[in-house]
Amino acid sequence: TGWGEAPQVWQVTGESLAGATACVETMLAPVLVGHDLGGRDALVVAAGRAQRSVARNFGAKAAVDAALHDLVAQAEGITLAALLSDSPIGVTELPSVLTTDVTLSAGDAEQLAETARMRVAEGFTTVKMKVGTDAATDVERVAAVRAAVGDRVGIRLDANQGWSRDEAVTVIRALHEAELEVAFVEQPLVAEDVEGLAWVRARVELPIMADESCYGPFDLERIIRLEAADLVNVKLAKCGSLTVGRAMLRRAHEVGLGTIVGSMMESHVGLGAAASLVAAQPTSEVSDLDAAWWSTRSPVVGGITYSGNKILLPAVPGLGISGWQPD
Repeated sequence: TGWGEAPQVWQVTGESLAGATACVETMLAPVLVGHDLGGRDALVVAAGRAQRSVARNFGAKAAVDAALHDLVAQAEGITLAALLSDSPIGVTELPSVLTTDVTLSAGDAEQLAETARMRVAEGFTTVKMKVGTDAATDVERVAAVRAAVGDRVGIRLDANQGWSRDEAVTVIRALHEAELEVAFVEQPLVAEDVEGLAWVRARVELPIMADESCYGPFDLERIIRLEAADLVNVKLAKCGSLTVGRAMLRRAHEVGLGTIVGSMMESHVGLGAAASLVAAQPTSEVSDLDAAWWSTRSPVVGGITYSGNKILLPAVPGLGISGWQPD
């Protein structure tokens, strides 16, 4: 049994659980069931067959792709990270512990400051703030969090496509002038406006990260060509494949772009695949893999676990998942 997960993300990818289920059952399963998955060469063939069988539907593709990789890693007796490392016999030196940031839930300045103090007390050293909903108060809220956590905690911002071009320049310049030590600003503009990202980036001092503007390799090349971002956020639910995600990370590093691997709201299954990718192909910045941390419990037996801001990868074959967690 191989494991994978497709998240429901109506407002980003447009995918639903019902749609992903239909895609897997109607389009992906028929081109895979009954075929041999006897090794890495067969994995390449099977994964490619799944990718070509349907347009987009990247969450469903990512789920099936992760399950295929999990199966092959189990058959070889190595971790999923070792399989993704490209070593023919696995790599024992790969990291088994990763660090993640944590997202601060939306709120006013006072609420965010209190939440930030709680997260730091729980062991997190990097926090991600949601901005872009009210440009007039964004700087005030970031300043409140910085005052609450001090200068030893990293702060990164995610505008979630919330600003216009002019608003983005105004707010980002104000953040810089206030010396709030913001690491980067993620996706300040609507996803389609990559030219706008380049326009903003040329006018501000803080690094710009592309998220919704960067689904797959073609988007990445456009960002590189237009010099539209300093960093990119690679997500399996956007690119649809561990292999594609790994190639995007390598290409970004090749041209000097910073990287993180992010997540939607997957459980320990989807986060296990994303964490394995980071272990095999390290990102330049702390990745954004806290989604499953918010769960009261894992839905499966085995797999990754959390300890403060640390993600612990199991030292067993594949994703290390042995079955569903009993209710």
